[in-house]
Amino acid sequence: MSEEPGEEFVDTRDEGDSGDNQADGAFEDGEDEITPSLAKLVTGAIGVVFGDIGTSPLYTIHEAFRGAHNVSVDQTNVLGLVSLVVWSLLVVVTLKYVLFVMRADNRGEGGILALLTLAKRGGAFSIGMVTAIGIAGAALFYGDSIITPAMSVLSAVEGITVVAPQLDYAVVPVAVVILIGLFMVQRRGTAHIGALFGPVMVLWFAVIAGLGIIQLIQNPMVLQAINPVHAIDFFIADGFRAFATLGAVVLAITGGEALYADMGHFGKRPIQLSWLGFVLPCLLLCYLGQAALILSEPSAVDNPFFKMAPAWFLIPLVILATAATVIASQAVITGAYSITRQAIQLGIFPRTRIWHTSEKHIGQIYLPAVNWILLIGVLLLVLSFRSSANLAAAYGIAVTGTMTMTTLLLFNVVTNLWRWNIWLASIALLVWLTIDLAFLGANLLKVADGGWLPLVVGALIYLIMSTWYQGRAVVTRHFEAEDQPLGTFIRRMRGADRQRVPGTAVYLTSRIDRVPQALQLNLKHNKVMHERIIVLSLLTVAEPRIRRSQSITIEEIIPNVLKIEARFGFMQHPSVPKVMRDCERMGVRIDQGGISYILSRIIPVPTQKRSMSIWRERLFVVIAQNATSAAEFFRLPPEQTIELGERVSI
Repeated sequence: MSEEPGEEFVDTRDEGDSGDNQADGAFEDGEDEITPSLAKLVTGAIGVVFGDIGTSPLYTIHEAFRGAHNVSVDQTNVLGLVSLVVWSLLVVVTLKYVLFVMRADNRGEGGILALLTLAKRGGAFSIGMVTAIGIAGAALFYGDSIITPAMSVLSAVEGITVVAPQLDYAVVPVAVVILIGLFMVQRRGTAHIGALFGPVMVLWFAVIAGLGIIQLIQNPMVLQAINPVHAIDFFIADGFRAFATLGAVVLAITGGEALYADMGHFGKRPIQLSWLGFVLPCLLLCYLGQAALILSEPSAVDNPFFKMAPAWFLIPLVILATAATVIASQAVITGAYSITRQAIQLGIFPRTRIWHTSEKHIGQIYLPAVNWILLIGVLLLVLSFRSSANLAAAYGIAVTGTMTMTTLLLFNVVTNLWRWNIWLASIALLVWLTIDLAFLGANLLKVADGGWLPLVVGALIYLIMSTWYQGRAVVTRHFEAEDQPLGTFIRRMRGADRQRVPGTAVYLTSRIDRVPQALQLNLKHNKVMHERIIVLSLLTVAEPRIRRSQSITIEEIIPNVLKIEARFGFMQHPSVPKVMRDCERMGVRIDQGGISYILSRIIPVPTQKRSMSIWRERLFVVIAQNATSAAEFFRLPPEQTIELGERVSI
């Protein structure tokens, strides 16, 4: 495992308003970029943000009627079920996420971890409980990241069976080839193909709206489903079965959380405009069109989406649907990368290797370990479940679980940060929580049929994240008990008879006013001090990004001994050599070639102290041993880096 608190256990504190959402300088190569026009942002949002929710019409209605729920096809059920879909899109996605939850942005960024930092900043009722809720929501997101590519691509490729039923055997192999290709190209980044996402998805939404309109013209009475009374009648008529169908209805709103999570990439307004002005109307027309077709031709319930299309358009529609599902999968894969980086920066996930695939766009990153783990998980799902209908039972639990966690965190934000009246906040919590728990409860009915999968994945990720978070706290307390004031220590060492060697030594630490462990170890074992010493703190703050002018603070303790604090947001990735170059531009005399970066490598050792249970101590050791080294994570040149080891009892 790595080093000292300053390297492995990055401090995370809320340092207040940075005053700017754009970052630059020492943290990312080419972070500065010209803000695109609103039209380009809207098109980009349509291409990336709405991929998941935009491909839900492929399987939602089919699953409701022909899945485990097996709802009979009659006018009451068809109108009632599509009314549930319509009002779920209006109430959950539009009212909750687009118009309300997106107000809870952390300096322009959204998502469960951004909401977690807001809740903690406001002085939550219980920091431990709020952190656990945030970690649980993030863990469930990974379950969704595995299921979405498998479900989406399978449902699109299954369209070939409508064209040629005898090709049913080819669905799984074709899906596997597409998914392998998708994950193989991730290392190249989305810069080259990203420009195609928007136009393809615009075409997709236009096509599904057009197909819906054709069916509505032939059977306009289905527009009655806009009246929520039909949803109520459905529940009265079918009772528990109607409740169970919420497990299928929720498929229509999967991706709703992505609207909030991707807010930092495109901004609140472009997402709201594209949803209200284009995406939502297209989805409503498509769902209503499928219902109109089923009322006219009940046999179409086997695959109502593709059967809306005329025969001559089936093959182009299958190709377009496959492209749309690949884009939807790309969005959730990228989301897994982003949430992993945020979790690392917030100290709730072990460090892993991060590649930056663009010099212009901060969000375009690639995490090899995450990519290959996702690919293995996705392929296992496809080969095990073999159809979107079988996978539908596993789909939804992760989404509804994350939605529930978002509501709970939001309650802390509106009461503690926004200072809402407790009764008003409680009413809002009760309404949203009732809806979330209804969807979650309906999905829990599918646990035995495959719903266990995202729960197992989420539980494993939660175990890793919570163990890492707890273990870091134990190690940090160990060093806090042994630390010394930096100024006093340096002055005492300066007066002592110590050999001085040429060059500059840079020691990393999260506690800028305390002595870095690596410095103490160097003196203890090598008994020398460099001519120039720089104590560098890389501080993660509870803000997405900060700009160069506010990122670096330099103080000279005594001649040739500096302490430098470099601050960066949780959406940024630090580069120590760039910090040093920025310090040079600020007037600090630094010979880049003469720097020695000295780190301490901490080796945790399980003991009988019981700071954690023994099995969690051993798990923490395993995680720590496999975490990416500080030298690689902070981009230190290998030929200038020295690591000193120390065993720490936990």
